[in-house]
Amino acid sequence: MAARREAFVRTLRAQWLGQQMRELRERRGLTLKYVARFLERDFSSLARYERAEWPFRRDLVVELLDLYGVYDERERDRLVQLAQDAWRVDRWENEFGQTVYDTSFIDFPWLESKAEQICTYAALLIPGLLQTRDYAEAVIRNAEPSSTSEVQIRKWVQLRMDRQRLLDGPSLTRLAVIIEEAALRRPVMSRSVMAGQLTHLVDATRRPAGEIRVLPPSLGLHAGLDGTFWLFKMPYPYPDVAHTETLGGRLFMESDKAQRYVRAYNRLREAALSVSESARLIAAVAEELS
Repeated sequence: MAARREAFVRTLRAQWLGQQMRELRERRGLTLKYVARFLERDFSSLARYERAEWPFRRDLVVELLDLYGVYDERERDRLVQLAQDAWRVDRWENEFGQTVYDTSFIDFPWLESKAEQICTYAALLIPGLLQTRDYAEAVIRNAEPSSTSEVQIRKWVQLRMDRQRLLDGPSLTRLAVIIEEAALRRPVMSRSVMAGQLTHLVDATRRPAGEIRVLPPSLGLHAGLDGTFWLFKMPYPYPDVAHTETLGGRLFMESDKAQRYVRAYNRLREAALSVSESARLIAAVAEELS
């Protein structure tokens, strides 16, 4: 077992499981020292399980769920399944209602907070991390059914605004964005809202920890024709993660499976306008709307 643990790749599944087990412990107000003493296990080993340095074993997860008072069958099945799959680095889908991994299997903001660099190719809209409040509200309202309550809409808008703090925090998460020029010109709301959004985007081009490039429509065929995607470049030794979303659900890929998206992003970056050319273009489109 020790040799197997030494060879363990710190997969996204293992990280997500460690995060959730730590949150369950902390919500119960329990310390690692208490849990280790209660289960008669080594303190440092439990810490390494939570940090995903070692893969949780199924029997340990079951013991901890009993201690933490987690008795919901679906929740237990989900966490135990994660423990059993902790070694896997193949792709996995978040198909709504179709798997033990429900829609909370991976928390998108959690991925953002863990990444050293976030890269995205935006084919249709300004990326969420760069949206103004008015623009974000319009996008969210369009995506949700008309029956969605105003309270829920406001909650999601605020969550999107809160996510943007990681770009200004002490860690200075790096952000690299490639935006289709058509997304700059798409009239999501009024001219004034769009002008404000593009002015906000111009300000973002001046951030030291990021770059924004525009892909001109004259390019024709290119590496992003399959649609918008995200890349999360994780700190060593964790594998990079790619993410894309369709009407059928979300798709996450890591390790070798994410490399296709890494190559596509690099090709798009080479084809896009330079950072300075992109900033001038965005400013010009903003001026047209003012």
